[in-house]
Amino acid sequence: MPSTPRPLRKLGFLTIGLFDAADPGRGHESTLEIIELGERLGFDTAWVRHRHLQYGISSPVAVLAAASQRTRRIGLGTAVTPLGWENPLRLAEDLATVDVLSGGRLNPGLSVGPPMHYDQVKGALYPDTADAEDFGYERVRRLLDLVRGKPATGFSGTEGFETFSDVVQPHSPGLGRRLWYGGGSLRSARWAGEHGMNFLTSSVVKAEDGEGADGPPDFAAIQLSHIRRFRAHHPDGEAARVSQGLVVIPTDSASAGQRAKYAEYAARRLPRTAAPQGPGRQLFAPDLVGTSAELAERLHAHAAFREVDEVAFALPFTFEHEDYVQILTDMATKLGPALGWQPAG
Repeated sequence: MPSTPRPLRKLGFLTIGLFDAADPGRGHESTLEIIELGERLGFDTAWVRHRHLQYGISSPVAVLAAASQRTRRIGLGTAVTPLGWENPLRLAEDLATVDVLSGGRLNPGLSVGPPMHYDQVKGALYPDTADAEDFGYERVRRLLDLVRGKPATGFSGTEGFETFSDVVQPHSPGLGRRLWYGGGSLRSARWAGEHGMNFLTSSVVKAEDGEGADGPPDFAAIQLSHIRRFRAHHPDGEAARVSQGLVVIPTDSASAGQRAKYAEYAARRLPRTAAPQGPGRQLFAPDLVGTSAELAERLHAHAAFREVDEVAFALPFTFEHEDYVQILTDMATKLGPALGWQPAG
């Protein structure tokens, strides 16, 4: 098996945290238990997604605050927070608070763009300013500045019995270096690099203009171009942090029923990987299913994987709690070591 130029240094996982509308507490508890399991298994990071007006985690900051009190070491991240739903000043306060509560373990991942189904939700989200909201990179820059300690106001000092700060409180100095941008295009990769962020690249990329003109576009090659563009514009150059988030499902200890379910899940999603999808030309990576030895071989052959030393493998959205336990256990005890990783702690 070929060696990787960048041995795997950090192993993480991503979960969506689905729940039953009739019993949302159980689903949230399952997510917290999975994060606790991840820490026991030695994972370096656990990440959660936002799912607004769906039956998934709508408030990752609150969930990660709870997780911070049930763990002591594992990094806790969002992959990603769509800033179109957020006020940067209020979010900066929440992120800093959870970072302090966790002892400096928070890894906020961010993205831009209008909220999904904006025409249907804007009346509830921004009833007075819907047409004036800026959903571009400026919204991220505002959050970066606030988290990194740039004044939010021209006023500070004492007024009566109250003392006011001109910067977001609490201020967590290390948090500004742990902000990630979730990007899938050359433009976003460059912007994240120029602004000194870390870079999250997932199982979805944009097929740039011209990609696929001479045949099916190559997902790994496109993702690799994004990683290289990011590092070319980052102050840290080749040392700039990139995390890859493919869907990876090891089957070493899976039952026959689980293996069949995993194979059927991947097969249903495979057709969307054949060509770019929609006006945004989104290109999806195939889900990787197999034994850890098979997965390690496929990952070592992946051009983009060979240039990262951090991953946050995505858990399938619709599986059961016991499936996640099996997948994470195999990931930590079989796949990670096959990729050269050693468990933390």
